[in-house]
Amino acid sequence: MKKRYTLFITFMLLAPAFKAHAQGGFSDIIKVSPGDATKLIQAYGDPLFKGFGVGMNSGWTNTAKTKKLLHFELRITASGAFTPNSDKSFDVTKLGLSDGVGPKDPNQTIAPTIGGERNNDGPVMNIYDAQHIKVNEFTLPSGKLPVIPSPQVQLTVGLVQNTDVTVRLIPNTKFGTEVGSVNMIGFGLKHDLTQYMFGPAKKLVPFDLSVLLGYSRLNLDASLNVKPQDGAVHDPTDPNKNNDFSNQHTDAHFTSFLAEVIISKKLLFFTPFLAVGYNTAHANLAAIGNYPVTTNVNGDYSVYTDPININEKTISGFRADIGFQLNLGIRIFASASLAQYKSVNAGIGFGF
Repeated sequence: MKKRYTLFITFMLLAPAFKAHAQGGFSDIIKVSPGDATKLIQAYGDPLFKGFGVGMNSGWTNTAKTKKLLHFELRITASGAFTPNSDKSFDVTKLGLSDGVGPKDPNQTIAPTIGGERNNDGPVMNIYDAQHIKVNEFTLPSGKLPVIPSPQVQLTVGLVQNTDVTVRLIPNTKFGTEVGSVNMIGFGLKHDLTQYMFGPAKKLVPFDLSVLLGYSRLNLDASLNVKPQDGAVHDPTDPNKNNDFSNQHTDAHFTSFLAEVIISKKLLFFTPFLAVGYNTAHANLAAIGNYPVTTNVNGDYSVYTDPININEKTISGFRADIGFQLNLGIRIFASASLAQYKSVNAGIGFGF
């Protein structure tokens, strides 16, 4: 039951996010040449990459108090990162696109990101051949996720020297062809600092103080289905003769690192805490397989293999977290973060 519950929570958190960027926007944008598709996907998916980075650095702990030797806690929490107004849209004319793609209406150039407006699609984009003759068009997708979700399923165990070790783990889990598969692994260490205070100083400290390090890696994979236009033929001058489009899929990896100092004070069953530190995150997103791109007015297409590879640092800077835990037999957690994106985190845990 516990395993099924954990997987259900993970699915509910990740399925909308990955389905949104893999199918709703990815398949349309990838119709253009690799360079232009990379720029459009990077601009459209920017809030997803940043939101995952902020969320994955959340939920490691809600108290500075470390556990006694071999005491443990299992927790399931969810984070939501909020896309700021500055990242809810982008101007397609500011991306440095080639002459092979451009807005159909020169006055319609603002497109929503994945964290932007959900009720309206982006502008229609024309695709041109080498003679700047229109050969195809597509519509940039609407926004999908005003809040970017991220899961944390983790086990914490107390070790010697007032040190906690935390493991985050989601085994590779498949959710069908539309969503794909998900897995995650992470490691964290929390170490008590008050143990190094001696004499009167230690007695005067009315709180717990610790330092925490955390690393997570989330892997996502989903199939794609980008086919040639009806009636289109393979351009005979294309050196890539491969017409097998069955292996199309996205391969995404998100990694995050957090270092912070935590201070908390237990008040009966209520423990407020404050943490300040530094966090970073990286996103890598690739389109694997063969993809057809229309190249002339006759509908001929060329085939590109593994055309997209985005590798960027999405988050880098200081963050602050404030929150609490309630110990009512089952522990209840909640916190809010101020970082590159604002976020919230909440969940439950149990142990001793």
